Amino acid sequence: MALFSAGIGQMQLSPSEILASLLHGIGLDWGTLPTHPYAGSALWSVRFPRVVMAVVVGAALACSGVLMQGVFGNPLAEPGVVGVSSGAAALACVVIVFGLNFFGTWTVAFAAFLGGLAATAVVYATARSGGRTEVVTLVLTGVAINAVGGAVIALMTFLGDSSSREEIIFWQLGSLNGTRWDNVLIAGPVTAIGIGLAFFLTRKLDLLALGERPARHLGVDVERLRVQVIVIVAILTGAAVAFAGIIGFVGLVVPHMLRLALGPGHKVLLPASALGGALLLLVADTVARTLVPNADLPIGMLTALVGGPFFFWLIRRTRKQDGGWS
Repeated sequence: MALFSAGIGQMQLSPSEILASLLHGIGLDWGTLPTHPYAGSALWSVRFPRVVMAVVVGAALACSGVLMQGVFGNPLAEPGVVGVSSGAAALACVVIVFGLNFFGTWTVAFAAFLGGLAATAVVYATARSGGRTEVVTLVLTGVAINAVGGAVIALMTFLGDSSSREEIIFWQLGSLNGTRWDNVLIAGPVTAIGIGLAFFLTRKLDLLALGERPARHLGVDVERLRVQVIVIVAILTGAAVAFAGIIGFVGLVVPHMLRLALGPGHKVLLPASALGGALLLLVADTVARTLVPNADLPIGMLTALVGGPFFFWLIRRTRKQDGGWS
């Protein structure tokens, strides 16, 4: 799929040409390079960074969904639905408008991490009561955080200059247009670290699925586990939102579908969701830049068109089978 995605666009290239360009790029003179004089530049400067970023962002958002659903014990928990993405984008917009640069090229990513961390902490503190997650409170908290995040973004749009406004519109719609290798070299390692840390928590999340009391009897420090998951979710969501904007429903659709197919075990579900999220966003990005000629559609719009109906289906299915959530 990555070879196919890199090959289509205004300049059509075959998968064999894409593979040959990749091999020549790493020093292996195999295959026939593209004949177009600008193909190499287009691939290595525009398409390859965008393809890699789609894989990174999709994996980060899907794994965030797995972790949130595991720690909240509810399939509705997802960074976009509960406002974590909005929190990350809002603080990133503040950094952009006021020109803050305290961590150099990492400043926007760090601000997005802090925004995501704050939003996740608010969700956790508000939705948890008496050792359980209240679903209505969870969703309403997400509505409130999304509203506040939207208001902050609107204020920054009002205060910012024309250049800042263009960047803010990027955050609101979600897009991989303009991705550079510099962005990939920041988001990629951060996402790899976040997913790597999450692997160490898969067994504890499986035990937590049995219930808090059984998990404690089996040696799980539940509150410590929740704090660890919140920090990792903020790292993953911040890395994704910092360079792709708000892309919703990836963390909802992918883990839920794979849980139906593979079961609830997090040791399998986490890596499978990383691959599934990468594939979903790769497909969405390919559609976004090829559906309308000479136009680049927002990815967030496309994922919402798929994720919104899925969200409704998930609610109706659960109400029909289990009588809903309490």
